[in-house]
Amino acid sequence: MRILHVLDHSIPLHSGYTFRTLAILREQRRRGWETVQLTTPKQGPGATRDEVIEGLKLYRTPNAEGAGLFAQMRLTAARIVEVARVEQPDLIHAHSPVLNALPALWARLSLRIPVVYEMRASWEDAAVDHGTTTEGSLRYRASRALETFALKRADRITTICEGLRGDIAARGIDAERITVIPNAVDVGSFKFGVAADPALRTRLGLDGCTVLGFAGSFYGYEGLHLLVEAFAQMLPQRPALRLLLVGGGPQDAALKAQAAAAGVADKVVFTGRVPHAEVQRYYELIDVLAYPRLPIRLTELVTPLKPLEAMAQGRVFVASDVGGHRELIRHGETGFLCPAGDAKALAAGLLDALAREAQWPLVRQQARRFVEQERTWSNSVARYADVYRQALAGRGRALPAALGA
Repeated sequence: MRILHVLDHSIPLHSGYTFRTLAILREQRRRGWETVQLTTPKQGPGATRDEVIEGLKLYRTPNAEGAGLFAQMRLTAARIVEVARVEQPDLIHAHSPVLNALPALWARLSLRIPVVYEMRASWEDAAVDHGTTTEGSLRYRASRALETFALKRADRITTICEGLRGDIAARGIDAERITVIPNAVDVGSFKFGVAADPALRTRLGLDGCTVLGFAGSFYGYEGLHLLVEAFAQMLPQRPALRLLLVGGGPQDAALKAQAAAAGVADKVVFTGRVPHAEVQRYYELIDVLAYPRLPIRLTELVTPLKPLEAMAQGRVFVASDVGGHRELIRHGETGFLCPAGDAKALAAGLLDALAREAQWPLVRQQARRFVEQERTWSNSVARYADVYRQALAGRGRALPAALGA
């Protein structure tokens, strides 16, 4: 079984998107399936046409300077056909955004092989979050129409959570064509219950402190401004608190300015981006993680990876009660939820979690057990077998014997 994965971007770039992709590819290969990887012009400019990274051959689509979206999609479609002629895949697996699905569907016209479309988030909602459009605008409606067009024409559809499954079905898509392949973790790659590195704690000025924290990209929808505000509210009651923010992104400068304006800059530690392999050392310094995502359509529908990673490590955390978090987290059992979009409610939720320190060992154990039993990549990726079978059967193609391996 050979699958051509069409991707927005890949390693060496780091994002939740690339981490999910890597996990899928590794597990598919472990099952004996062959994978071929192709990235679109969104990977960025570069002279390398194809390269091998971490044992994966990555075909790149040249980025034509100044090319608009449709020109980029034409380039991607041509590259899909070119690579498919060489690699002879059984099917195409196009991953979000829809700008990847449409070229795959165009390529299908000449290749005559099925297309599975994996919608990790809807294009129109991502555009709203990144500020390139507004909900209800003409551009938003056009983006949604393109997404729906692709969904209706894909041979089979996968998505990452029940919230998105419901959104896809609401577009008039037959529920039988939609399969949820949930986010998961490689449990073995996360150490459970490891003590914090004392030298790193000292270097960051956290000795003797109770540490709240976040690790990831500083996007607006993460609600980190609410975390800084909540932290400032908590300090009078908990003067030994410190806030550790690991990562960076579009909100970096605004968050630093906010901390300075609130008079807490000396108690908020910004580490900047750290190598992915080092992130766990920073997690281990944090007593309570915070995931204060804002209540917008994107976060209500989409489940993130970070809480699952926290559960795998046995970290205690407080998350806003947006739909994506409610789908993952059992309040008081695997983590704690608080009302979304409100700094005062976040502060109350964090203080409540801190007050429940005696319960932390049980919460940590229950969280780890949840991911071990329900959210491993082995379990998630196994679901692709039926999806691929159905897609191939719908095109009258023989089913490779290795598909069920």
